[in-house]
Amino acid sequence: MRITSLAIAAVALFACCTWISRAGGQTTRPAAAPDRAEAIPAGAGATTRPTGKSAEEMLNQLLKPTSDARPLQPTSAVQSGGADATSGAAAVAPGAPVVNVMREGTDIVNRVGRLTRSADGEQWEFTFESDGRTLLDPPVIVLPNLTLMLMESNVTGSSRDLRFRITGEVTEYRGRNYILLRKASVVSDAVKQF
Repeated sequence: MRITSLAIAAVALFACCTWISRAGGQTTRPAAAPDRAEAIPAGAGATTRPTGKSAEEMLNQLLKPTSDARPLQPTSAVQSGGADATSGAAAVAPGAPVVNVMREGTDIVNRVGRLTRSADGEQWEFTFESDGRTLLDPPVIVLPNLTLMLMESNVTGSSRDLRFRITGEVTEYRGRNYILLRKASVVSDAVKQF
């Protein structure tokens, strides 16, 4: 039995040596690079670099500032925080005061007012009620979303003048404020603010 296992080990050693000697003269080379970058399946273990640049060189090239890229600068026609386009001389009432638009990004939280149609009848506006602190808030145009749709259905389905308590974010465009509503609720007549 001992001789049999030695014979098997010798045959295995001879086969390994023969295989190594035959493969010893051959070297493995990567396949020729394709003309264009091709997708390599995940786990293939190889990457294609069509430009021949290292990862660090490519990163430095991407991070290098370009001379033609400049941020947009506001022009005289586009200044944030100016007068509201519907106030002052543009208002319907004579001698109306000039009121400023709210800055873009301002949050409106739990403000009470009414939903009305704009002068042209195309858009919905939210007119704020005076609460003693902000007496001169111009109406804001309500941007379409599901909250506006619910408010519209409440206004058209009711026979009385509804007041809403809203929360949303203000945007600004061409001298007018717009609001993207996050939530709205109907204020009941029994609730009075003091």
